[in-house]
Amino acid sequence: MLNTTLSQQFLLFAKNECKGSSPLYEHLAYKIAIDEDLLAIASLIPQGQPAPNLLLAAVHYLLATSDEPLTHYYASLTPSPLPIQEVFPAFKAFVLSHTNELKTLLQERLVQTNEIRRCSYLYPMMTEIYDKHQQPLAFIEIGASAGMQLGMDHYNYCYNQQLAITNTENDIMLISENRGEPLPASLSKPPVVCQRIGIDLNPIDLRDMKECQWLQALIWPEHHERRTLVNQALPIMNEIDIQLVKGDAIQLIKKLSRTVEQEAMLVVYHTHVANQIPLELRHSLLEQLKEISMERPLYHCYNNLFDGQLHQDFMNQGTIESIRTMESPDGHARWFQWSNS
Repeated sequence: MLNTTLSQQFLLFAKNECKGSSPLYEHLAYKIAIDEDLLAIASLIPQGQPAPNLLLAAVHYLLATSDEPLTHYYASLTPSPLPIQEVFPAFKAFVLSHTNELKTLLQERLVQTNEIRRCSYLYPMMTEIYDKHQQPLAFIEIGASAGMQLGMDHYNYCYNQQLAITNTENDIMLISENRGEPLPASLSKPPVVCQRIGIDLNPIDLRDMKECQWLQALIWPEHHERRTLVNQALPIMNEIDIQLVKGDAIQLIKKLSRTVEQEAMLVVYHTHVANQIPLELRHSLLEQLKEISMERPLYHCYNNLFDGQLHQDFMNQGTIESIRTMESPDGHARWFQWSNS
């Protein structure tokens, strides 16, 4: 019998996330949505994890070290992929013949995409905060995965193919389109960052080859630029001091905030993470941040907490001041709409 709830997840994934971004995953998601056998395997995914992303990433991970026919349909694994209209029989056969390996991955792995390009809309916020307060910034990222967004001040940026920001001699360039109001003048001066703390239920260790392979598997097959950005960021990550903490952010964030230097301005941020947190715990997170703000002011930059919009709030003495609210950006930050309020 068809699992209608899970089927709907795959249908929405195909329609809202894959269309115009990954033809292969769009096609596969529509097919999986009406296939009882594959939905039964997807049902093993723990609650709270986005089932379509995790199942497709697990298959991608196994394929990377495989020479089976399915690899010939993935743009990440062959220079000339076969037509996607013919992929589903090979996909289903692969899944059914690797069920045990997939079950293990689905139970042990998490969707932890490090979408570096999301720094394109976070970075202007950080330069503005630094420009306003003239205090070193201390980052705490919730759902940090491998912590690549914690290095945002070490990346180069290009907005609307004309505004270029150079922070490193590395070739890395985050290209994004700002469809909103003009970006702040503070962009020209990088912030001083004194601490970088990332919290994750299962941090990815970039020194571990299998961990790096999982990070790559989470990137959709057609997204060559995203793969390139991850590879370009790796040497940068080796040069900066990042503290990755394993655990639940709601339980740890107050304790970790007390390790931040008093002369620093604390900035807590998270992107495309809060939707995986149960609603009551999202309220708990907000309460924790309010309590921290009784001890020190902080900024909270986030989306998907209670809506899809991108928010920047200032919190002090338990009160929340909205600095700006922006329309929901593209999931992979190919574009966003900057707002000055």
